[in-house]
Amino acid sequence: MSTINEEKIDVGKTETLVYSAEVQKAIDEILPSDDPLDKPDFDTIDHINKLFPTEQSLSSIDDVINSLECKVDSIDNDIRSVIRGQIDVNKDGKAELEEAQRYIKHLFSQIREIKQKAEHSEEIVKEITLDIKQLDCAKKNLTTSITTLNNLHMLVSGIESLRGLTTKRKYGEIVMPLQGVTDVMKHFKNYTDIPHIAQLSTEVKQLQTSLATQIMADFREAFSGPNAKNFVPNRQMTEACLVVSILEPKVKDELLEWFIDLQLSEYTHLFDSAEDVAWLDKLNQRYAWFKRQLLQCEEKFRAMFPVQWELSERIAVEFCKITKNELSKLMVKRKNEIDVKLLLFAIQKTVAFENLMAKTFNGNTIVQNHEKSLNNLTKQPIINTETEDILQPFSEELQISDALENMPSLTEKNEPKQNASPFYGLISDCFQPFLYIYIDSVDKNLSELIERFVSDNKITLAKENIDDQTASVLPNCADLFLFYKKSLVQCTELSNHNPMLALATVFQKYLKEYATKILEVNLPKISHPATSLTTNVSNMTKDLIKDLQLLPSGMTETSVKNINCTPQELAKICCILTTADYCMETTQQLEEKLKEKIDPSLVGKISMINENDLFQNIIFMSINLLVQHLEADLEPALNNMTKVPWQNITAVGDQSEYVSIMTTHLRAVVPIVRTYLSTSRKYFTKFCITFANSFIPKFIQHLYKCKPLSNIGAEQLLLDTHSLKTILLDLPSMNLDDNRKAPASYTKVVVKGMTKAEMILKLVMAPTIKHYTSFVDQYLKLLPESDMTEFQKILEMKGLKAAERNELLNIFRPRNPTGSFVTSTAALSSLKQYTSRIKKNLISNSSNN
Repeated sequence: MSTINEEKIDVGKTETLVYSAEVQKAIDEILPSDDPLDKPDFDTIDHINKLFPTEQSLSSIDDVINSLECKVDSIDNDIRSVIRGQIDVNKDGKAELEEAQRYIKHLFSQIREIKQKAEHSEEIVKEITLDIKQLDCAKKNLTTSITTLNNLHMLVSGIESLRGLTTKRKYGEIVMPLQGVTDVMKHFKNYTDIPHIAQLSTEVKQLQTSLATQIMADFREAFSGPNAKNFVPNRQMTEACLVVSILEPKVKDELLEWFIDLQLSEYTHLFDSAEDVAWLDKLNQRYAWFKRQLLQCEEKFRAMFPVQWELSERIAVEFCKITKNELSKLMVKRKNEIDVKLLLFAIQKTVAFENLMAKTFNGNTIVQNHEKSLNNLTKQPIINTETEDILQPFSEELQISDALENMPSLTEKNEPKQNASPFYGLISDCFQPFLYIYIDSVDKNLSELIERFVSDNKITLAKENIDDQTASVLPNCADLFLFYKKSLVQCTELSNHNPMLALATVFQKYLKEYATKILEVNLPKISHPATSLTTNVSNMTKDLIKDLQLLPSGMTETSVKNINCTPQELAKICCILTTADYCMETTQQLEEKLKEKIDPSLVGKISMINENDLFQNIIFMSINLLVQHLEADLEPALNNMTKVPWQNITAVGDQSEYVSIMTTHLRAVVPIVRTYLSTSRKYFTKFCITFANSFIPKFIQHLYKCKPLSNIGAEQLLLDTHSLKTILLDLPSMNLDDNRKAPASYTKVVVKGMTKAEMILKLVMAPTIKHYTSFVDQYLKLLPESDMTEFQKILEMKGLKAAERNELLNIFRPRNPTGSFVTSTAALSSLKQYTSRIKKNLISNSSNN
């Protein structure tokens, strides 16, 4: 058996040929086999062990060897057959390659013959078509010559005919020949270097000029001659208009310009700037006169002028241009007489007239001129030097340097609308430089509104319904935003450009005033000593206020004292908080609406983030005042806790009296605050979290003052701490019928803080005699984030002697060498952030005031 194993090992050492995975996969697909010898992972030793699993199986080794030898012989025969086949294949392949080369040579010769025949055929075709091309060119030239001769004949005869018809003023018979002569002259446009053609072209131009002069004279005679009053449109004048349509466009433009000026001459005299009827309060009379004049003109001359001239629309456009220029000059001269009521009246009537014109006419005659005017607006400011002094109060009061400079037309607000009529803004643009009057009026009205709110707000807050315990939003807040909404809608109708940006600035101004004069100033001035802060923080804050010589808005040095907060003031704080929350949400909606209405190029200049921050600060101030009020109620009970002789306690009983007193105050205040903030539930949760973050550190600081402690006293304090922890966990749902679960964020704060207080008391009860190292280990395990200062305080609470304290400190110091430094550094960093935030708020309040 050992010999067989040696043979196995020797066979296993032979090298095997290994194929890649892709090659092996291809072999398996082409030559599938179940023979283990064909497997890529064939193992010789395993195969031999399978053939001879036991010593008894070695008896058949000769049969196995014979079988394998037969198989080897069979494989050798197969290999010989394949090799011989490959030799035959090579011979056949060579013969086939030679046959393919012979076919290719034959194919090349055929292609060469075909190419030669194609070239010969092409030469034959060229010879056949050569004469045809010459004949075709001759035909084309002959046709052109005949056409030119015919046109020349028509031109000569047409000129002779037009001379006679022009002299006889037979305009109806002139139309067709004139049109023909005009079209023929276009054919001879490239032959003007021929003297005869140049002479005929000159005669045609002279004839056209003569016709234009003659028709213009006929119109002047008919409409402004001696018998102009008795003139009745006739066929001859109608046919003359048809002749004008064929002449150069400038002839028609000159005729229409003269005729429109004639129709509007009465308007310029009646509404001269020196007349009383020309002022803005009589603006309706201008539009009424034009409507009558336009109706008369259409009834009298509709049949005389061609429809495509669109005479009525041209008259309307010219009327609008004259009206705009006259109103602009007049308002500049009498700018001191314009008030917001008169301005809005004029704009309203003008926009109504423009809407009527837009419905009546399509504006085709002014589209091109309108586009040119818009291009000029980007190059030249509309406001001239005469109106610069008008804009001065607007820019100074609202602090907008570019307000109303390069003022776009009112049609810009209609640009997003497809197929907007060019009549929009054709007159009303003249009011753009004077919209500062409207903005000033809004500013003035808001100022008066805020002052009224200030006086009314004192009465409203004084009459706060405490019995209902409902802290609703102040009514004047809704009034303010209703005024904002109406002003925004009105300004959208006037302009969506810089005036709306100025309106947004006014909105921001009075949002700040409402926040400071109505909300912030009415917050009760409650400021209790913050025992949770260190003396250094208090001193730093005092020094900061002293250096800045500033105090929070509405607070003086004398007001920073302990002031009892009455139930009315508690309700007032909640009312101001809910109002600030409403203002913050509505201000965000106002900002979105302004961005939606204003011109897209000015969207980036609309931002009310500062105003939102201001209302957010008022909310935080209100929450802090509520917390201060509650802490002030609990302060006496905490002081009573420190006055108990804990070292003399001999037995553990129920919770102490000071816990019952704190529970009573919490049950009296928290449910009221919860009811007041029922519409702002998230801020009630914030109030609870803020109170827990402030009260629990203060409670722990008072625990440190309870020294020395006996073990029984520490147990009593631990019982009181656990009771207080239970009360605090139930704080958000206190006095509710349903067992509502407290928010997870609040529960986390309470559990973390009160657990620390419990750990402190457990350490006080832990034995230290002859177990100093164990005590330090237990301390670091229970209070891993503690420092040297807290360790000393706990030792003082245990009432240890100085020698014992020093020995424990010596053990503790190497175990936590950087704890004090890290804690101090974190406290210093937090202190810097706190003082920086105070400084920023003080400066902000000062600038707002």
